[in-house]
Amino acid sequence: MNNPDHFKYNYNIIEELKQVPMLKSFEEKDIQNLLGLSEIREYNPGDLIFEEGSYDGCMYYLVYGKAKIIKNEKELSVLKRTGEIFGEMGVLSGSSRSASVYAADNTMCLAININDIEGLSIKDQYEFRYRLYRGVAEVLADRLRVTTDELVRAREELEKQNLVNRLIKKSEELVKAMGEIERLKNVKRET
Repeated sequence: MNNPDHFKYNYNIIEELKQVPMLKSFEEKDIQNLLGLSEIREYNPGDLIFEEGSYDGCMYYLVYGKAKIIKNEKELSVLKRTGEIFGEMGVLSGSSRSASVYAADNTMCLAININDIEGLSIKDQYEFRYRLYRGVAEVLADRLRVTTDELVRAREELEKQNLVNRLIKKSEELVKAMGEIERLKNVKRET
């Protein structure tokens, strides 16, 4: 059955996916293949995308909207750029989810079940994995760069705070010593 709304919807999704930085090198047929291996998932604000401790074998690409990452009931970050990846760490390591993710807005994600890649031809598997993992590696490298910058700033702040604390302690010792000198002067005057 030819449903014009279905084709329009798929066309719009393909156009959205072409904006995902990692997928820009994919030709339209590759994106069609990706859609065949994937699931488009739409969420309303507050919907759970996946829960900490769970495992579903999917990594997610944000097509639009916002995804809020929560760990131990604390917000770690909010993803809001088209193409941002989440859920990749558990998939790559084969472990459970390290955080929960909730939709913070009307959100669309592309969920790719990595195990479904096995259904492709050997040539397509290698090409597909290469493109996916290269994209993930670029994202992880960017995240590592940001984390390193944050660590350096945190260390600098900690060093400044330690210096301030040492100066405060020395000032307190100096005030105490000046008080003792004054006391000794008073004792000497009295004698």
